[in-house]
Amino acid sequence: MDSQRSFLIIALAIVSFFLWQEWQKDYGPKPAVPQVQQQQQAAADSSSASLFVDSNEGPRQTVQPEATARRVKVRTDVLELEIDTRGGDIVGLTLPQYALTKGSAEPYVLMRQLGGFEYVAQSGLTARDGPDRSGSRALYRTDATEFTLSGDTLVVPLYLDHNGLQIEKRFIFTAGRYDVRVEYLLVNNSNEVKTVQPYQHLLQNIDNGESSSMFMPIYRGAAYGSSSERYKKYDFSDMQKTNLAISTQGGWVAMLEHYFVSAWIPDANSNNQLYSLVHGGNKGVIGARGEAVDIDPGQTLTLSAVFYAGPKDQDNLAQLANGLDLTVDYGFLWFISQPLFWLLTFIQGFVGNWGVAIIIITLIVKGLMYPLTKIQYESMAKMRNLKPKIEELQARYKDDRQKMGPAMMELYRKEKVNPMGGCLPMLIQMPIFLALYWVFVESVELRHAPFMLWITDLSAKDPLYVLPVLFGISMFLMQKLTPMQVTDPLQQKLMMWMPVAFSIFFFWFPSGLVLYWLVSNLISLAQMLYIYKGMEKKGIHTRKA
Repeated sequence: MDSQRSFLIIALAIVSFFLWQEWQKDYGPKPAVPQVQQQQQAAADSSSASLFVDSNEGPRQTVQPEATARRVKVRTDVLELEIDTRGGDIVGLTLPQYALTKGSAEPYVLMRQLGGFEYVAQSGLTARDGPDRSGSRALYRTDATEFTLSGDTLVVPLYLDHNGLQIEKRFIFTAGRYDVRVEYLLVNNSNEVKTVQPYQHLLQNIDNGESSSMFMPIYRGAAYGSSSERYKKYDFSDMQKTNLAISTQGGWVAMLEHYFVSAWIPDANSNNQLYSLVHGGNKGVIGARGEAVDIDPGQTLTLSAVFYAGPKDQDNLAQLANGLDLTVDYGFLWFISQPLFWLLTFIQGFVGNWGVAIIIITLIVKGLMYPLTKIQYESMAKMRNLKPKIEELQARYKDDRQKMGPAMMELYRKEKVNPMGGCLPMLIQMPIFLALYWVFVESVELRHAPFMLWITDLSAKDPLYVLPVLFGISMFLMQKLTPMQVTDPLQQKLMMWMPVAFSIFFFWFPSGLVLYWLVSNLISLAQMLYIYKGMEKKGIHTRKA
């Protein structure tokens, strides 16, 4: 049996299974929201402003007041926000540095309240004297409704007087950064101790009408990090089953989607309670609640948290919170994907083209694996040369399987042939293939990254399917260099059609990944010709048994 081709079939099956398993786990269909909850949602589209967190009772809904809030618009070089003065919530957020689609003039909208869909970032003060403890959210005052960053920093203040407590809620923006510092400056002007408790959470519709494909997934869901677990997904189906309740020092909570993330990072030195719930029937909420603090008469106190909304930039996220960079989810092979991504980024910094960087990293990987590749092809050639002796043993011991096994092993030992030698390099390449798959799918740096000619987005499939077809041709040429040794007609047909099957399979893969595999095949062809030429000089036949 031709071990390489048989193993290719096994490899394809295993790769397909792992990709499907990972996709189902993260992006597969989730339980449908019951009809009763859908009906409740129709009456709760604008109720997010009435959601708050009580230190004793937990999250609950209150009556929406009659007062009308205003929207404060904020513009920086990388963010455009809308802040609702009702609660000081972020109800709209656009990323002007990222196009909605390739070539589009429209920026990517991350957070919004539009057409029945709601995705907002809320924060407030509860406990006994918090303005969000009573029957409604606080209505803040503002000096202006439009703010634009013109220097290095921008401070957007909101003001509130609440039962002797003077509150200034400040949003502090920095040029070039997607993280925003949110502070509460509290002054107790009363004659009694005031007690407040900060909270921050993210709220988003569970169903937004978008769909995922197996090869270009659109992940939407929550995640959190704690002192005991750096990164843990907690998707909407988890919220529908159980409310999250974890005590931790520091920690963070986030909402994820493909290339972008929003997150609240509370004070790293405080003890926080991470929580989740389903609000209004069809809105998932994940948040963090801090410790209740007392403010003595005349005392001034500052409470703060960091809000992040933007691309999944691993370096920046790692600086903000422990484990937040893992929201760039490379799956179970993250320990391979992260070094590969670092190397890919390092190379791209020199060549300035992600496609060229992919070609170079392929050359490096194949070069490092050349010793194993040499063992593979030499082993395959030796196995083909041993075929007559193997057939002779099979005929001699066809009625005695117990003797055939030791006889075969003795033949392999005598001829210094490892029957599994042709499989080892492919076993090593499979996890690299999977790791690179997640690098190309998850890394925002490759989003809309052009290569050349018709390849304008390495994170999307080849629009003309040229790369998958070239890959199939390269695979066919590899087959011609290693003629079939199988005699079963069904297996022969399967081997013959395998390049076509792989080409079709790769039609939906990111073009960057197909580029990697095509270049890998071309390098393998060159290595195969070089190795076989050397073996022919030694008298070892490489084409025929």
